[in-house]
Amino acid sequence: WQDHERVQFVAPLFHEAALALALVTLYVNGTLLILRFFEPDKLMRQIEEEAVTVTFMPPVMSTFVLNTVDVQAYDTSSLRILISGAAILPTETRRQLNRAFPNVSLFDAFGQTEMSPVTTILKPSQAESHPASVGQAVINVEIRVVDDEDRDVPPGEVGEIVYRGPTVMKEYYRDPVATAEALRGGWFHSGDMVRMDEEGFVYVVDRKKDVIISGGENIYPAEIEDVLYRHPKILEAAVIGVYDPVWGEAVMAVVVPKPGESLSKEEVVEWCAEHLAGYKKPKYVEFMEALPRNAAMKVVKGELRSIYGKAIRYD
Repeated sequence: WQDHERVQFVAPLFHEAALALALVTLYVNGTLLILRFFEPDKLMRQIEEEAVTVTFMPPVMSTFVLNTVDVQAYDTSSLRILISGAAILPTETRRQLNRAFPNVSLFDAFGQTEMSPVTTILKPSQAESHPASVGQAVINVEIRVVDDEDRDVPPGEVGEIVYRGPTVMKEYYRDPVATAEALRGGWFHSGDMVRMDEEGFVYVVDRKKDVIISGGENIYPAEIEDVLYRHPKILEAAVIGVYDPVWGEAVMAVVVPKPGESLSKEEVVEWCAEHLAGYKKPKYVEFMEALPRNAAMKVVKGELRSIYGKAIRYD
C-alpha cells in the first residue's frame, strides 16, 4: 500500500473485511469511498470518476461485474490493487479478472471473522505457479492442518486448518461452550478443510459441514462448483448434498444461467462428467434466478437444502 490510497468500499460495513480495510486506509492517510449499494455499473463508474486505487470485491461481485458490464468501457487506469475475499475465488473467475484488469495486482485473501480476519494471502507473483491456492500464512499467524484427533496430517492430505497467534478472537460472546470447542488445545479450529503443500501454500477444499458423503466417499462441493463456474453459460453455482436411500447422500447442483443463456440439466451433468470423477457428477440439477445469499454475500446453503432436500422423492 502507498500513502493516500483511494479505497473503494463495496462490502457491507459490518463485515470484518470492511473494518480491516478501513483501518489500513486510515493508517496510510487514505480516502474511504463508500458505495452505498452494489451495482456493477455504479462500481465501475466510481472507479473511473473517483480515481480509485484499491478495491475489494468478493467473488460474487466480481462475477456480476464481469458478466453484466463492459469493463473496457471505463477508465480504470488509477486502479492498482484488487483484493478478493469473503469466499473462494473460482479459478475461471481469477483468469477473467486478470484479463479484464491486466494492469491491476490481484490479491486473494483468505480467513474468517474470528481471525481478524486474514490468515493467508496469495500474491500476484505467486498466482501463476499456484493458481488454485489461497496463498501462505500472513505474519503473526501460525497454521497447522490436522485430523479429527488434532494430529498433523502430511503435506498434501486433507485436514482442518487451525490457527494460533495474536489475531485470534478472545471468545464467542456469552457462549463458553462454543468458545472452548473452537479454541481447544490453544488453536482456533476454523471448520475449513484444506490441503497444504510442503511450501506452506494452502488449498481450500471446503467447509467441514458441507462435505457430502456418498457411498462412503467424501465429495467436496467446492471442487464441483469450480468446474461449474468454468462453463460458459453458468453465472453462479452451488452444490449441496441431498438424501439418497442407497448412497446416503447424492450430489445436487443448483445453477444460475448467465443472462440470455439457455441451459439444460443434461448439459450440466455432461460438463461435470468431462471434468470430474464419475461419483462426483451431480445426480440432480436445479435452476434458480439467483442464489440465496446473506448480508455478507455468502451463499446460504442451508436454505438450498431446505428448498430442494425436501423436494426429492423416491418411489
